[in-house]
Amino acid sequence: MENRGTAPVVVDRPVVEVVDVVKSYPGAGVQALRGVSVAFAAGTFCAVMGPSGSGKSTLLHCAAGLDRPDSGRVLLAGQEIGGLREPKLTQARRRRVGFVFQAYNLIDSLSVWHNVLLPQRLAGVKPDRDWAREVLRRVGLDGRENDRPGRLSGGQRQRVALARALASRPEVIFADEPTGALDLSTGREVLGLLRESVDDVGTAVVMVTHDPSAAAWADRVVFLADGRTVAELADPTAEKVASQMMAVSVR
Repeated sequence: MENRGTAPVVVDRPVVEVVDVVKSYPGAGVQALRGVSVAFAAGTFCAVMGPSGSGKSTLLHCAAGLDRPDSGRVLLAGQEIGGLREPKLTQARRRRVGFVFQAYNLIDSLSVWHNVLLPQRLAGVKPDRDWAREVLRRVGLDGRENDRPGRLSGGQRQRVALARALASRPEVIFADEPTGALDLSTGREVLGLLRESVDDVGTAVVMVTHDPSAAAWADRVVFLADGRTVAELADPTAEKVASQMMAVSVR
């Protein structure tokens, strides 16, 4: 693996492009992103890392269309989404994007099955029930379709969140600290499932993490500091990610 410093990694067929994005929160006196440009390709797994307050989650939210940049462009499958008004922005997200977050964001009153199908129903799309069953089998939850989230362990709830993201066949999955609340063994299982979604399904995965071991599952790591991209690694290992994180943190 080669540390590429600030030279960007070339990305073929980008699913998501963030171009010179600036994002501030004036009420908090924070400029979270300062002209960030990065692209994410189909069938690749990218981890985003950096010190606390470096802009990782803001980058994820802007790239996913959950937050609007102050300036710059965000393109999803070639369509610029930064200027889209609701409900077109919501439709673009539901059609192309899946989300997996640390807090799971499941609906406690719904069964596992209905949680998994919910995004497709909200999008007005007829759910692909056969694929949903296959996804639940892949994440090890076949037979638990009728359970409510409250009856599941944290790891099982995260698997439901992953199944929900995969069930709509998104072009990209955004994952914000998806293993942060999980034990080591369960975290590895979730990372393995994200890796499979890239290798077997061709989904792009963009994951924010603070854990070098989690980042080592990715094909590429992008490092942020003070709202800017400052380094990238291809073919990462936990040791080299940790070393680069140390260098970034003392900038």
